[in-house]
Amino acid sequence: MKQRILPSVMAKSQQEVNDIFRRLEGVVRELHLDVADGKFVPNTSLDFPLRLSSKFTYNAHLMIENPQEWIERYGKRVDLCIPHYEAIGDIAAYISWMKERKKKVAFALKPETGIREIRPYLQDVDCILILTVNPGFYGAKYLKSPLRKVTQIKRINPNIEIIVDGGMNPTTIEEAA
Repeated sequence: MKQRILPSVMAKSQQEVNDIFRRLEGVVRELHLDVADGKFVPNTSLDFPLRLSSKFTYNAHLMIENPQEWIERYGKRVDLCIPHYEAIGDIAAYISWMKERKKKVAFALKPETGIREIRPYLQDVDCILILTVNPGFYGAKYLKSPLRKVTQIKRINPNIEIIVDGGMNPTTIEEAA
């Protein structure tokens, strides 16, 4: 399995985003956008009319209450949209909605969300993002226990892509791998 490390982008303004893009241009091709609305999580990031650079490809971790609105607006420019499972009312309808748009289906799971809740849908999902921090802020305390979900998910669907997100450093990245 190919493993990748993506820089995460959190910003309060387009000017800050543009500065990040300038610093990463020529260094990486793919970026992880952390979108937060201040409602689903107690912080905001990329919560403004966002202009994305054509020099990168993107995945977006959507820590927001209405992810489908964001996907309607930005989904064509973002390769993988990852809303929180906990933010979607009708999971089956959302999966169908994404497949109609010919987009991969992905969900992020908060540390406390168990596999039992999402298990009925795992055969229809392309990717799961396992959060190893409580969402919303850079520098949140790393939580090792969510990593056990990786094995549980892979037993149910060995083809699913897993993203581990939060608190990564040289020590914790080895645990995640």
